[in-house]
Amino acid sequence: MKRRSVALFGSCLLMAAGAAAQTKPTAWTAPSAEQVNAIYPDVETLYLDLHRNPELSLHEQQTAAKLAERMKALGYEVTTGVGGTGVVAVLRNGRGPTVLLRTDMDALPVEEKTGLPYASQIRVKSDSGTTVPVMHACGHDVHMSSWFGTAKLMATNRQRWHGTLILISLPAEEIGSGAAAMLKDGLFTRFPKPDFALAIHDDASLPAGQVGYTPGYTMASSDSVDITIFGRGGHGAEPQNTVDPIVIAARTVLALQTIVSRENNPRDPAVITVGTIHGGTKNNIIPDEVKLQLTVRSYKPEVRKHLLASIERVARGEALAGGAPREPLVKIEPAANATYNDPELTKRLATALRNTLGQANLVEVVPRMVFEDFSEFSLAGVPSVIFWVGGVERAKFTAAQQSGTPLPGLHSLLWAPDREPTLKTAITAETAELLELLGARP
Repeated sequence: MKRRSVALFGSCLLMAAGAAAQTKPTAWTAPSAEQVNAIYPDVETLYLDLHRNPELSLHEQQTAAKLAERMKALGYEVTTGVGGTGVVAVLRNGRGPTVLLRTDMDALPVEEKTGLPYASQIRVKSDSGTTVPVMHACGHDVHMSSWFGTAKLMATNRQRWHGTLILISLPAEEIGSGAAAMLKDGLFTRFPKPDFALAIHDDASLPAGQVGYTPGYTMASSDSVDITIFGRGGHGAEPQNTVDPIVIAARTVLALQTIVSRENNPRDPAVITVGTIHGGTKNNIIPDEVKLQLTVRSYKPEVRKHLLASIERVARGEALAGGAPREPLVKIEPAANATYNDPELTKRLATALRNTLGQANLVEVVPRMVFEDFSEFSLAGVPSVIFWVGGVERAKFTAAQQSGTPLPGLHSLLWAPDREPTLKTAITAETAELLELLGARP
């Protein structure tokens, strides 16, 4: 009788344990397709509005207002005007990590030629006073819309995660000043400093549905260099009475190429591109000066320092060799620091995305020489990762791969992401990343 009672009691314990196991909450590691589909109409409505109504860097007032209004409606604590037009939205959800998710807001002075029914027709006065067209040719409309969709999923599923979520929309990314401006305005002092910072960027070299990642350096630093070379003008038929700055400029352009090819370690990526050369007014007049405009890209700080110092040295040397009446004027304007993906964090999030999207839809991609001011968060001591979200229609991507025909890239007047799969993948990826860092464990 006693043995039977023990056995019965043990059986009851097993049954109770089984019931507890069945009711024990499971971790929410990614949104379901049904959840993403349910919010998609609101996301697409925002996307179409943003695409039709782009705003240039430092002028994102209406864009910021639209995002702030939506975040307030979701229950976030919203602060506007951070670092200019930046928006900070905070959702506190108990004890746990603090994670920042960034979007950018500004568009480019590009005339859209996609032919889409929602193509931008906007033209505005630029800061220089000229009338320019405006287009979201870099996909910031994708970033903002998916950011909103992710914010909505996280707000409506608070029971599935814990910690503090900080969503920021920053201005002036295209000119590399937005992140620094927000940090200077107290992003990490007025608001909780994050343990991690995340972002996505749409990609014109991956098909929609795929996500790319790069551990370590993923985007380059960028510096703009303006060189003014001085000469002594005169008649083109009497060059012996002049100092021709065009000839000096030509020699300078060629000599600059040897900095990368002969002074830099081939294993350290570097680019020096002369983008413009301006000088003279008529074919038989030698001018007094010529202006060169360069972009300089690298990853490592020491390489960057060497490139810039060498550019000044070469410019002075060629001017001296050409008998210039004075040293050239060299003006350097930093645009952005190199973007570094924390390797351990990248690996952790890549595993979460691989489990969410499938092995074939997560690919490692090579570093690129474009720039992003997302780099500022890593330099401020926050482990950071930015992922690439493919935006090319699958059929077009496959056809281009087979034919070798280049597709429109970012900053192109023809750039048109395959919006629905691109937005849905971005939302799914962002939410999965946040849940990896904030999600409640069973």
